Amino acid sequence: MELKLYNTLNAKKEIFTPLDAKNVRIYVCGPTVYDHAHIGNARPVIVFDLLYRLLRHVYGPDHVTYARNITDVDDKINARAVEEGVPINEITARTTKQFHDDIAALGTLAPDIEPRATDHIEQMKALIARLVEKGNAYVAQGHVLFHVPSMADYGKLSKRSLDEMEAGARVEVAPYKKDPMDFVLWKPSKEGEPAWDSPCGIEEPGRPGWHIECSAMAAEHLGKTFDIHGGGVDLVFPHHENEIAQTRCGFGTGMMAQVWMHNGYLQVEGRKMSKSEGNFITLRDVLKEWPGEAVRLAMLTTHYRQPINWTGAGVREAKRTLDHWYRLTEDAEPGCAMSADMLQAIGDDLNTPKALTAMHRLRSEAAHGDKDAAASLKACGRFMGVLNMTAKDWKNWRPVSVEIDDGQVEQLIAARLEARRSKDYTEADRLRDELAAMGVALKDGPEGTTWEIAR
Repeated sequence: MELKLYNTLNAKKEIFTPLDAKNVRIYVCGPTVYDHAHIGNARPVIVFDLLYRLLRHVYGPDHVTYARNITDVDDKINARAVEEGVPINEITARTTKQFHDDIAALGTLAPDIEPRATDHIEQMKALIARLVEKGNAYVAQGHVLFHVPSMADYGKLSKRSLDEMEAGARVEVAPYKKDPMDFVLWKPSKEGEPAWDSPCGIEEPGRPGWHIECSAMAAEHLGKTFDIHGGGVDLVFPHHENEIAQTRCGFGTGMMAQVWMHNGYLQVEGRKMSKSEGNFITLRDVLKEWPGEAVRLAMLTTHYRQPINWTGAGVREAKRTLDHWYRLTEDAEPGCAMSADMLQAIGDDLNTPKALTAMHRLRSEAAHGDKDAAASLKACGRFMGVLNMTAKDWKNWRPVSVEIDDGQVEQLIAARLEARRSKDYTEADRLRDELAAMGVALKDGPEGTTWEIAR
């Protein structure tokens, strides 16, 4: 099966050929664990989980290594610990568990490796020392900084010149910098902050900068060069640009990763998500109101490289689609072959909208009694990370805010059907209204009456 992936580095879609087909390696920037993940954080988790599934399908599960890091040393973590008056490790332990619980609800596979920044301080210090030795970094007032002009093609990933990057970046003004674009590899720790012995002869204890963390962790677990590096488009500059600089200069390689993939931005109801806008939504809050598979499917309806507009209507439609798929595949065995059209679409730079179109064709065939189509739909769904529950468990899922007695609902539906058979339409309407007041929506069809939580 031929895979095509859009490479941000070359700004085009290319046929993917791994460096070693027996050891395909992918690194994705993971969370900074200081708070609940928000709905925007869910997008790269879902996108690169699908890529991981695809690579495992093509090359075999034993030949793919997926690393997604945990950033557990950061200014935001320090600030949250001070705000709550608790130790830093209490913040990181709690929020890491929250992250794991939330993304598990999205049907994601666990990465093969989940390195934590604080477990790789020595690797970071060693890389920093190499950069200083090679003349790409320098020590200044207890800091170690990467000297951006020392790398001739810095800016290749983001396609911007140094002048453009400086004009558009929030550059920290510091008198000890040789160049305004130079960025921190190591810095002094303030009182109460995490601290380690510093590299390069610096006497004061300190801690790493953000960018060096991923360079060190990726090199430790995937090698100095590997296949794919992923993350959100917001990480292209400066984070990924700086990772490339550190890694290539430190190890003397021509590249860090051969393919760089980035998912698009997320908006909420057409607006940028922010606390000031009043539309900041945590993933935990979304999962209280919608099943994780519906959240996942709603994300996959938009191509990963395009901006996505998160709406209540979108996740509602995803939930209804899954309601239908679960009913059609209830008795199907997923061993049937997946749709070739669906696989071809996913293999073409994760074209999920086209893949879902292929799955809707299967749905239509299954609705007309084609059992092979139903089995293929289930197999495709599971490949996409949905249809993993039993039809009964799916039907019984309830939002946290809703308490409904299924037995009572079924009794009222039976009573309404009896009233309709008796042509007592006034009573039938009254029973429908009673069910609606309970939060139940009815759907009358050829196969009888079904119900769902009203939205």
